[in-house]
Amino acid sequence: MTRTPPPAPSRRSLLRALTGAAALGTLAGCGVPAAYVEPGDRSVTDESAADRRLTWANWPLYIDTDDDDTSRRPTLDAFEKHTGISVGYTEEINDNDEFFGKISPALMNHQRTGRDLIVVSDWMCARFVRLGWVQRMDRSRQPNVAEHLDPLLRSPAFDPGRGSTVPWQSGITGIAYDRRRLGREIRGVADLWASDLKGRVTLLSGLDEAFALLMQGDGVDITRWTTDDFHRVCDRVEREIHRGQIRRFTGNDYTKDLVSGDVLACQAYSGDVIQLQADNPDIRFVVPESGAELWSDSLMIPDRARHKSNAERLIDYYYQPEVAARLAAWVNYVCPVPAAREVLAASRDKDTAALARNPLIFPDSAMRGRLAVARDITSTERPELAKRWNTIVGL
Repeated sequence: MTRTPPPAPSRRSLLRALTGAAALGTLAGCGVPAAYVEPGDRSVTDESAADRRLTWANWPLYIDTDDDDTSRRPTLDAFEKHTGISVGYTEEINDNDEFFGKISPALMNHQRTGRDLIVVSDWMCARFVRLGWVQRMDRSRQPNVAEHLDPLLRSPAFDPGRGSTVPWQSGITGIAYDRRRLGREIRGVADLWASDLKGRVTLLSGLDEAFALLMQGDGVDITRWTTDDFHRVCDRVEREIHRGQIRRFTGNDYTKDLVSGDVLACQAYSGDVIQLQADNPDIRFVVPESGAELWSDSLMIPDRARHKSNAERLIDYYYQPEVAARLAAWVNYVCPVPAAREVLAASRDKDTAALARNPLIFPDSAMRGRLAVARDITSTERPELAKRWNTIVGL
């Protein structure tokens, strides 16, 4: 069941927001009446019973594959064999806004997208939910989701009760650093501004990826942050830029800077650090006492999808602890099914069993107490905040 993750860009690193990059990317903030479709529109016919298939769009390298034949996906193959439902799986999502622009013309014109299931970051899920471009799920068809979904992820502000979204994988935005090269510990965001790190710190460039951890370092409850909190953090980041503390803002390339030693500490994602530690155990990941952001990339059924019931069944399949455990052993992100931990712990393979003890896959109780899901940026807030943050990143 265990595998060594391939040297590839992290999943969360690829989920960068290109905020304001395209006009379509701000539809949710423009009040476009014609774009809104009431969730669960009764004119949509579910063809699942007669047509045993579905189409699923996901990110690259975000599902288990066979080590000897990467075209095989063991958990998905097993689902098809067990249910008789054929799954057209495509790795076509490389950026949230880019994918939004790709399918939004169909959705705003009340047309099918050709996809029954998609996976995007929760901040983008919030945009789909606000626009009414996603179908509500029938939880009576999803007993595994109802029973096993991590309580920390059950009720984000944009989708209370997770009626329209279900986490695919989760992760933590924290701080990574090289303990050997730095020669000391890092415990929180404030440590990034120390004099011995001048010019050796990077922050994430995406607004949605960066802001929450920085706010937590300033003592803010990210479940109820305000625009004043945001601007106060921005003021601090600007000061650090002007005094040369921050080397640059990064996307998926921050790991290269950390490995090379050009950077000694940075904002980072938990899944990346697991991969980096395989080659360098001196790289540490910190969930500060002040807190760290718990995020997720979630499954949604787009409006007017043809195979809603089939998609609901697939989602529930992945919430079986045995299936979730196999997926977690491959992708190495925070598993949204805590019960999968016991499955891995019972493995006879010592490397697989060790994954159950990794708090970056299954956070322990102490770490869970420091994790929070950030309130999403609303459509009315986004233009102002994006303008401020993009100006900072461009300095």
